[in-house]
Amino acid sequence: MKDKLLNWLNMVLVADVFLVFFGFAWLAIAAIGDAAGVNLGLDLWHKLWQPVFNPAIGILMGGAILSGIISWVSKKFLSSQ
Repeated sequence: MKDKLLNWLNMVLVADVFLVFFGFAWLAIAAIGDAAGVNLGLDLWHKLWQPVFNPAIGILMGGAILSGIISWVSKKFLSSQ
């Protein structure tokens, strides 16, 4: 059961990492385009920041902490047996 939970959590975190990287790349490209006077979607990125990218970063941090806690607790129980 624990292994299935960890596998599922890791799969979600990997997908979330790619979403966060995509958001960062989009921001960087759109900011460069905005500085050059080319519209590459910076306004749309700003509209998506609150509902999409901000929670994705929070889920990534929370999942990483949860994964670390689960691993730490698992090691503690295995070493005490």
